[in-house]
Amino acid sequence: MSLPLRGLRILSFEQFGAGPFATMHLADLGAEVIKVEPPATDGEPPGDVARHTGGFPLGENDSQYFQSFNRNKRSLTLDVRKPEAKAALHRLVAQADAVANNLRGDLPARLGLDYAALSAVKPSIVCVHLSGYGRNGPRATWPAYDYLAQAEAGFCALTGEPEAAPARAGLSLVDFMSGLTAATALLAGVMGARASGKGCDLDVSLYDVAMHSLTYVASWYLNDSFEVQRRPRGGHPFVVPCEMFPTRDGHLFVMCIKPAFWKRFCEAAGLPELLSDPRFRGFEARLANREALMALLDPAMRARSSAEWVALLAGKVPVAPVLSLAQALDNPYFRAQGGVLDLPHPARPDLKVMASPIRLNGARLAGRAGPAYGADTAAILAENGYTVDEIGQLRALGAV
Repeated sequence: MSLPLRGLRILSFEQFGAGPFATMHLADLGAEVIKVEPPATDGEPPGDVARHTGGFPLGENDSQYFQSFNRNKRSLTLDVRKPEAKAALHRLVAQADAVANNLRGDLPARLGLDYAALSAVKPSIVCVHLSGYGRNGPRATWPAYDYLAQAEAGFCALTGEPEAAPARAGLSLVDFMSGLTAATALLAGVMGARASGKGCDLDVSLYDVAMHSLTYVASWYLNDSFEVQRRPRGGHPFVVPCEMFPTRDGHLFVMCIKPAFWKRFCEAAGLPELLSDPRFRGFEARLANREALMALLDPAMRARSSAEWVALLAGKVPVAPVLSLAQALDNPYFRAQGGVLDLPHPARPDLKVMASPIRLNGARLAGRAGPAYGADTAAILAENGYTVDEIGQLRALGAV
């Protein structure tokens, strides 16, 4: 399979989730991603902290968490704080298209990873910075994580039942959205640099991405001071029914987001009389009389199982069962669509991870296990002109 990003070379000073998630998508599409990891130091575990996260280790300095974000990459150890490593960094930059990082906002300039430091080495280099709050301003030195961004951007206040305490999303959605935003920025920067010969700095922050993701909810508040409130059962703020319903054996999400869907839903549920009831004739009427409508719909919904309702409504009304994590991953539809990628690993030949959601000419993208810690250091340095003796000297100095 000819991958579209073949020939794109990225040095990535990345850790945990957001940065590695960004570059994994690019590596899946053929980019050469050189994951730059710090050498072991006293009191700190070696490499990306993700290697030691999550409680499901895969031998030494590796874990299932790490493999979830780092397939198709190479690993280079390099301590850019050491003068001897600066020369190695600059040799690598000279052969790269982009340098990415998801470090704290004040660190890229301090470590010489921004355009001001690297443009003298290669004027077309693109420097992508994914931080918590950006590289400037009073929060540049603040550490930040997905959960904090969810809290401050209003996600937690918008999540859960109306009378419940605020709740975060069950997954690190801000990390993932920020990673995809950074990947988009990197590709745009490289396209521009290849056309003009001039690189740049591109900044993405978890906070900015979280706030930007408020989209129409923000527009309603900014223009009309309308503050969206949580709705029962995860419901839509204006459309009813567009929410979870109890079934005989679980819950089902039904979205009558268009008049045609409401009509088909009533007919399938055996309640055609609701269509002529003036309390429910139109979106505004159904919203105003939601409780009365639920009193009529709930008994009908409880009369069938979730699977029966899906079979009845599928293709006619937007519908999905509310599944547990195990049910979602064991879903026959998901498996048949190739959603699980076999990723043989030395410590676990049957290792499985989520496949890329991108299909190329109809086929899922392939993958190889994420690299062992520092596995490609010698090879990458040799490719950039270092002799065996020079590599040995760098190791002796603790630079790699």
